[in-house]
Amino acid sequence: MSADRDLDDLAETFRRAARGWTTGVAVLTARRGEEVFAKTVSSLCTLSLRPLLISVAVDRRSPLVAAVRSSHRYAVSVLTHDQEPLARHFAQPGAGRAIGYFASAPMRARTTGAPVLDDCLAWFDCTLHSVLPGGDHALLVGRVAAADGGPGEPLLYHDARYRLLDHQPTSTSSGVRA
Repeated sequence: MSADRDLDDLAETFRRAARGWTTGVAVLTARRGEEVFAKTVSSLCTLSLRPLLISVAVDRRSPLVAAVRSSHRYAVSVLTHDQEPLARHFAQPGAGRAIGYFASAPMRARTTGAPVLDDCLAWFDCTLHSVLPGGDHALLVGRVAAADGGPGEPLLYHDARYRLLDHQPTSTSSGVRA
């Protein structure tokens, strides 16, 4: 039992540490036939410029993963600060599946046919490049077919709460370079 307890303690320590990482908030969407799927995610990562690739992680048991695997396309919509209600809605288990589009979340198909939320801060419309195992999650790697972004304030997630920018600079540095 000691090994199980140690693993549980490490998992709790991991969760506490992960809460210190501030991320943007996005909604992952896919369409399979008449069904539309959506899920709030905070794991969006830009991977490559050549080719244009992004990744997003989602619970491997999610019906959204099966929809992406069968349709070979998905979109990610980066949320603005005033789209927190959408983030909360699509974070609820079972709330992200509908026949046709969601009435509470205006969206439209883009280049690949994957639905993109209206009025989002930025979006990435992708064809499925690969699905990688990630423990209890699947890492969906997408080849970007179309993308766009505009001005606005992002919705952030930190310490298990949605947050907004406070616009108080902490330094004069120009930022991090990869």
